Amino acid sequence: MTQSPASDLLTIGHSNLAAVRFVALLKDAGVTAVADVRSVPFSRWCPWFSGKALAQRLAGEAIAYIALGDALGVVDEMAHHRVCLLCAEREPLDCHRCLLVGRALAARGLALGHIRPDGTIEPHAATEQRLLALAGEADLFRDGAERLAHAYRRRAQAVAARIKARA
Repeated sequence: MTQSPASDLLTIGHSNLAAVRFVALLKDAGVTAVADVRSVPFSRWCPWFSGKALAQRLAGEAIAYIALGDALGVVDEMAHHRVCLLCAEREPLDCHRCLLVGRALAARGLALGHIRPDGTIEPHAATEQRLLALAGEADLFRDGAERLAHAYRRRAQAVAARIKARA
């Protein structure tokens, strides 16, 4: 897979990917910096994705690691790197990197792409179309932006409820 020049910013969810596969996905997409947006950069199930271990592995691959947590200064880094936002969830529609951060950055005019486990890069607009389909938002009497905002709210509530139930 070659990098998508149409994307100003990429996202990826590490899920339970093998470390080698994860790095290959980043390299294939042309990523030069990973911005970790997890509030707690730790993985009990996949320790190679814990902040310190991940930073070391990425450094060995000439990829910068930027721990952001709840502060998001990604736009500044884009002048120097091809940045990829990292979180744990495989599916962008199950994660705040898409539902909150990605949505806000797309609203500012940035073109986002989501690196999928198969190596494809899904444009954020296609992700939003999937969101509308999942939400059943086909109401032709409401404005498209209104339908999309409603779909985002419903999905964010559903994801938050699942996370709360797991805790």
